[in-house]
Amino acid sequence: MNTKQNFAFQRNIAIIGVLLFVGKIFAWQLTGSDAVFSDAMESIVNIVAAFMGLYSLYIAAKPSDEDHPYGHGKVEFVTSGIEGSLIIIAGIIIIIQAIGSLIKGNVPEKLDWGMAIVAATAIINYLMGYISYKKGIKENSLVLQSSGKHLQSDTITTVGVVLSLMIVHFTKLYWLDSVVALVFGGYIMIIGYKIVRKSLSGIMDEADIEMLKKLAKILNENRKTDWIDVHNVRIQQFGSRLHIDAHLTLPWYFQLRNAHSEMEEVIKQIVEHSDRNIEFNFHLDDCKPDSCEICQISNCAFREKPFVKKIDWNAENIAQPHKHFLDL
Repeated sequence: MNTKQNFAFQRNIAIIGVLLFVGKIFAWQLTGSDAVFSDAMESIVNIVAAFMGLYSLYIAAKPSDEDHPYGHGKVEFVTSGIEGSLIIIAGIIIIIQAIGSLIKGNVPEKLDWGMAIVAATAIINYLMGYISYKKGIKENSLVLQSSGKHLQSDTITTVGVVLSLMIVHFTKLYWLDSVVALVFGGYIMIIGYKIVRKSLSGIMDEADIEMLKKLAKILNENRKTDWIDVHNVRIQQFGSRLHIDAHLTLPWYFQLRNAHSEMEEVIKQIVEHSDRNIEFNFHLDDCKPDSCEICQISNCAFREKPFVKKIDWNAENIAQPHKHFLDL
């Protein structure tokens, strides 16, 4: 991951966000439109989120230390959660403003100019959001992904605002302006909830089924006969890095050097087939008599039970805390 490039990119997002906000505020003052106001309010969140993203990228790039042995990557979950909360608050403010305008009978003006200004911001927002999200996927950065999704969602609402301004301009149904603002206020609240939910799952180390599926696939495709069992797998995400805990069952008669070599081979296969920076904490288990029924070592001199069947590893069974036996 190129941290300096990510930081510079996030800085550009913040600067462009400020410029777009100024443009939308000008459009709101010019038109008095609630729909434009809703778009401007979301831009405030964009600005705050962009600068918070800068801070989180700076903190996440710091190396591990005595106080933070797993690094500082989880700060991205915190800032992402705050961003989602701000989006929810913006949605509430938009809804309050729209309800007030409906009661007062607000009449927006100069909608043609408003449409032109807001449409220009939509194009810029979409391009920045698309680039940010793609870069976040490539770099495994939750901050850039979150910023990208937010900018793209902002584009959707902005396009909706432009369409609503067109309808209001030609139909003179001015109450539609406030109704549209109500709809978009509710929409961005949903977006904010999803961002908060994802950040909380990261902070609480919620099991990521997709990551476990990918890991199980790597292990199955590169499996060696001596790897009797893999279980108690735990995956934690720290920014763009992963930490994997796992138990590996090997023949009990292996010497320490042999066992350690097999453990390193498992780690090597995972690293070679992953695009993430990963640190590992493996625990080695010795096989038990009941392990014979799933053990594929054909020439084992210490076998106590006949081989019955191979257990294919998947996201569910590699995460279970106990060894795999046929009666479990």
